[in-house]
Amino acid sequence: MKNSLSKIKGCFLCILSLSLSSCKKEKVILNPVPVTSILEANAFDTPVRISGLVNGIYTKLKDPQYYGGKFIMYGDFRGEEFINRTQNIFTGYDTWAHTLNSSSNEVQNLWAAVYGAVNAANVFLKGLNDNSSKVDVTLAKQYEGEAKFNRALCYFSLVTLYAKPYTADNGASPGLPLRLQSETTTSNNDLARSTVAQVYAQVLKDLNDAEALLPLNYSTDLLNNTRAHRNTAIALKTRVYLTMGNYLKVMEEARKIVSDAAPFKASTGVAHMLQPDIKVIFSANYSTTESIFSLPMTDLNSSTGQNALGYIFNAAPTGNAEYSLNASGIAGNTDWRTTDSRRSFLTIAGGVTYLKKYDKPSPYTDFIPVIRYAEVLLNYAEAAAKTGDLARSFELLKAVRLRADPTYTFTADKTATGDAMINTILLERRIEFLGEGFRSDDLLRNLFSIPSKGSGGLVSPAIAPTQASYIFPLPNSEILTNKLL
Repeated sequence: MKNSLSKIKGCFLCILSLSLSSCKKEKVILNPVPVTSILEANAFDTPVRISGLVNGIYTKLKDPQYYGGKFIMYGDFRGEEFINRTQNIFTGYDTWAHTLNSSSNEVQNLWAAVYGAVNAANVFLKGLNDNSSKVDVTLAKQYEGEAKFNRALCYFSLVTLYAKPYTADNGASPGLPLRLQSETTTSNNDLARSTVAQVYAQVLKDLNDAEALLPLNYSTDLLNNTRAHRNTAIALKTRVYLTMGNYLKVMEEARKIVSDAAPFKASTGVAHMLQPDIKVIFSANYSTTESIFSLPMTDLNSSTGQNALGYIFNAAPTGNAEYSLNASGIAGNTDWRTTDSRRSFLTIAGGVTYLKKYDKPSPYTDFIPVIRYAEVLLNYAEAAAKTGDLARSFELLKAVRLRADPTYTFTADKTATGDAMINTILLERRIEFLGEGFRSDDLLRNLFSIPSKGSGGLVSPAIAPTQASYIFPLPNSEILTNKLL
């Protein structure tokens, strides 16, 4: 953790390029400190500075080693949908091949990036509490909710990769060091791992707090997509409860933002619903009502090169053809018909199929989807199927499939029983969320083996839930410096 904390230390305050230099009074008058050079003690002095610090919390999510690129890649590479073509250890080969160890780049860099984002939220929460009079009470509550939403997302990301699935033993396995206080030194490196259940409890506490604190909506569609609001917290809770196998709670949360009948829509807060044409939300308009939470990329603030989703997934000229689609995976499944508009996200180069869901060229300014309304509907559908409400499950499933393939007909063998419905929903998730990082968690939360995959001389073996490589190992940077692990 020492190496991680050395990167984390002061990272939050650096968001505003803080300067710790001091000047005598007369020199300040003659040479005022620029507004971008702020003393640490003054970081929370004004509403403008506090607002900038909130923006900085979101910026930490966009770290190229986290949601800015690599975290989504790893979620897909661990499954069976992609074939590695380069054996490049800098673009996730060890994750794809399940050859990670505690010293691997993937393991160490992701851990440091996510804990950096956690600490950004922790530092902000302490600073906001210490300076509560500096900002309007309502706005302070919103900011607290945003920080807690971000922290919850971070810990959920970590626990689903670095710890055994909650469903394996109701969360009794070792989880993560649960760091909830502001850290600006390495003095608190030593911290024991909380259990998986304790980590999930904290994630849910933060999301429940966020739901109560966040506004119903913002003034623009862009803000409604890129900043957390009430429905954002609710939507993420459906994901968390689904991963825990708590299907009644999935449905309870989903009902808050999903109407009883089609066309499904959130009745309060942002009026979330499916975008009629899925292609629009990955090209023409990143801020439709389907996009619950996304990370905006700009010419001056985006992941580049080997960290960019477009570079990794797409063929030339947009990408580098690092990973093609597995012909034996979902891309080759005959139930994903040629009439399905989601097939438009596939492209063929040199006789090989690639994903072009992220199709903008360098500097790769495609928004990165974190939560979409389609996920909420499929989370709800799966929970309903697993609790015996097949009729509701079917209606939710149809909404997603028929949006993309209106003439598709579900045969009885795909929906007549609970098991059949669940399998059909899981297949739908593979189509709908291809390249969005969901596959690893969908396999692990169901305690499925990770399927084997390969092409030519490159083969990745199947991994059973009992094998150590079913999850990421803890990084050496933590092992060597945290004496309480």
